[in-house]
Amino acid sequence: MKLYNTLTKKVEDFVPYEEGKVKLYTCGPTVYHYAHIGNIRNYIGHDFLDKTLRYLGYNVTRAMNITDVGHLTSDSDSGEDKMEVARKREHKSSMEIAKFYTKAFFDDFKLVNCRVPEIVSPATENIEMYIKMISRLLDNGYAYISGGNVYFDISKVKDYYVLTNHQENELVVGAREGVDEDNNKKNQADFALWFTTSKFEHHELLWDSPWGKGYPGWHIECSGISIKYLGEHLDIHGGGVDNIFPHHTNEIAQSEAYLGHKWCNYWFHNEHLLDQEGKMSKSKGAILTVTTLKEKGYDPLSFRFMCLNSHYRKQLVFSYEALDQAENTLKKLRKKVNSIKNEGDIDKDKFNLYKEKFIAEISDDLNMANALTILYDLLKDDSVNGSTKIALIKSYDEVFSLDLLKEENAVDVDFVNYINNKIEERKESKKNKDYELADQIRNELLEKGVKLIDSKEGTTYEIIKN
Repeated sequence: MKLYNTLTKKVEDFVPYEEGKVKLYTCGPTVYHYAHIGNIRNYIGHDFLDKTLRYLGYNVTRAMNITDVGHLTSDSDSGEDKMEVARKREHKSSMEIAKFYTKAFFDDFKLVNCRVPEIVSPATENIEMYIKMISRLLDNGYAYISGGNVYFDISKVKDYYVLTNHQENELVVGAREGVDEDNNKKNQADFALWFTTSKFEHHELLWDSPWGKGYPGWHIECSGISIKYLGEHLDIHGGGVDNIFPHHTNEIAQSEAYLGHKWCNYWFHNEHLLDQEGKMSKSKGAILTVTTLKEKGYDPLSFRFMCLNSHYRKQLVFSYEALDQAENTLKKLRKKVNSIKNEGDIDKDKFNLYKEKFIAEISDDLNMANALTILYDLLKDDSVNGSTKIALIKSYDEVFSLDLLKEENAVDVDFVNYINNKIEERKESKKNKDYELADQIRNELLEKGVKLIDSKEGTTYEIIKN
């Protein structure tokens, strides 16, 4: 297994701390709003990593946090807690907000066939662990109290910027978005471990601590949850590229200062999903989610398939045209797979040959696009009988998770409901003499492979075979 390691800036052999076992941590969502498809692309990449490791025979234990407190709107410990922003926006309690958006996140997570980690832990359930860590950091001189808050002193760390190419003088006021001056800090790059009421007097979620009633900073949460559930040695830590600095940089500093030794050997980062205007963001207005794609009539796995065709370390541009192409290709692939007759005994030699080819690609820094090419090669190989092909496809789909053996002519209740809703919408538009909208609906359904048939009795439809 070879992986690109952000820590060393190169692809290298993966060697876990303990042979045959992998401890994997993924930064989870901040549940103050819906997760857009750019967020989900990150989790799809981590799902490929998780399933590849398992496919290769590793015993994987994976943990993920849910950030339901402490994540501010600025990188420099200024602004409001994002959960507080959501609470004011929706006039609900922080826990109601967290519960709602956590469910929404995992609904979308499962729609793209992502495997839920063994350990999923909300930040609010680990306060004692953060207090334990912060107390030791203070005792050992890595942290200080100022203005009622507790900060980590980056000057006490030998190589704070080990994960990035940053220089200390780059993090100055006005140098980049989200950096404001905090007069409580010794160094502007220092970061908060604990906030007290001296900073946010009306914050809803507060806990008693040795430094006053308050709540943890965002960065300490991931370190605390990872160390609590996965131990002092972590094999792989992952997130999106926007987590590299300052979040993961800060995690390394505080975790290794707390433990007294190297904490994590491999850092795994997914590149951004872009739209035509650049990086997807919740600040742009309407949020495009996987559920939204499903409501528009798309198979959510078409988005997974789209992500699979682009390497996780490359930026991917989303457009509906690209998604349409992915959906049509996935349908044709499933149709081809389901045309295979399950005949003959499994040819062990052929099976092993093609499995080895598949393993070679997914082991090469998760080269899923090349692994997909192996699948197409298999489908075209007349020397491999039907039973062997089906067994291999089932095996490959443990990683791909595209439901390749799903019969395309099987009834999809959600899709049928979508069609019927569109027919009713079109009926209303014609009733209102909005014929332009009626034509748009007809064309939208036609793009999805649905042909409308109007008659005196009403409108029916026919699924057009590709």
